[in-house]
Amino acid sequence: MPESEQELAEVQRAHWQQTYGEHPGMYGEEPSDPAVLAAALFHALGAREVLELGAGHGRDALYFAREGFSVTATDFSPAGLEQLREAAVGQAVAGRVTTAVHDVREPLPLADASVDAIFAHMLLCMALSTKEIQALVDEVRRVLRPGGAFVYTVRHTGDAHYQVGTEHGDDIWEHGGFAVHFFPRHLVDDLAKGWSLEDVTAFEEGSLPRQLWRVTQTLPR
Repeated sequence: MPESEQELAEVQRAHWQQTYGEHPGMYGEEPSDPAVLAAALFHALGAREVLELGAGHGRDALYFAREGFSVTATDFSPAGLEQLREAAVGQAVAGRVTTAVHDVREPLPLADASVDAIFAHMLLCMALSTKEIQALVDEVRRVLRPGGAFVYTVRHTGDAHYQVGTEHGDDIWEHGGFAVHFFPRHLVDDLAKGWSLEDVTAFEEGSLPRQLWRVTQTLPR
């Protein structure tokens, strides 16, 4: 990783760690709408084991656990995952939740074909280069079982914060301390090569509102 990318990654890691520390449970206890839709899809596919990338303090991972899935939740913030574990105990789902501190720039700490479904809400559009995003999706493909589903959401280039703030190149813009890689549509298509691209749905979230795509792709059997 070039030094500038490494520095941005470390700054963002520290920023998220501080943010979770200062604002416990900052996203609330209710699951995101994409997680609710993903859970229904995962049930329909007969999934039992779900991996969430970038789980933060766990509102979606805990929802998956309450829905009966065995969940592995990863994030690069130990503070966020500690809040997740505490909440899992409080919600009586600790036995279905495993956490791991992990930076998605590194290989996933899971065996090949070891999970049924993978979910990532706004993780792929963090301060990751296009090359790093592609490497992550390759890792997702490696650990997902044939026939499994990958559901992710990303902010796209139609978002109001695109080209606002500090430019870091590769469609990465930093605003309010948070760096975001805004997705052009061709990047979604590129990441789906070798997969079945089932759905790309535009939706809004938050008070700006943020403009996102929810992407569903499945791994051929």
